[in-house]
Amino acid sequence: MDAHQWVRPDSTWLTQDQAACRDQHRLVAIHPFPNGNGRHARAYADALMRALAGVAFTWGAGHDLLRDGPDRRAYLDALHAADRDPEDMDALAAFARS
Repeated sequence: MDAHQWVRPDSTWLTQDQAACRDQHRLVAIHPFPNGNGRHARAYADALMRALAGVAFTWGAGHDLLRDGPDRRAYLDALHAADRDPEDMDALAAFARS
């Protein structure tokens, strides 16, 4: 139900990017799989953006988020910022568009 409220066309408190990133963050937190939770959640967020007639995210412009490195660290830092304050999706949305 939360996600439905976040993406409603009459919602003025979240942008589409913030709403999709909230969904992505929530899916990662649920952790439904032993491996691949981030990939699954990013693919879902991209599909959601397309369903909302938006543009899919770039998620670090195609950099490898599976291997340790600065791009993965930036992604994890953005997720951790959202963990600390679930109302603030700015860092995650910025990374999603990077």
